[in-house]
Amino acid sequence: MQVFGIDAIVRIVSHFSFIYLAFWALRALRIENLFKAFKETQVRIVILMMAIALGFACSTFFLEIILLCKNIFLTFS
Repeated sequence: MQVFGIDAIVRIVSHFSFIYLAFWALRALRIENLFKAFKETQVRIVILMMAIALGFACSTFFLEIILLCKNIFLTFS
């Protein structure tokens, strides 16, 4: 049972880490300058949603790669 708990914690930390990295990277692009016609709050929400989507996709990709590598190494042993 503890393996599932550790796996869940790793997945949660990975998702939040990649979402933070995506948010940090999107803020560096200064996208809000492109949307001057909209309210600042709306632009921040769009950036947040983009960061969640991008971070979740990247996190899922890397977790899947780790799982595939683990399965390959378990197959050979």
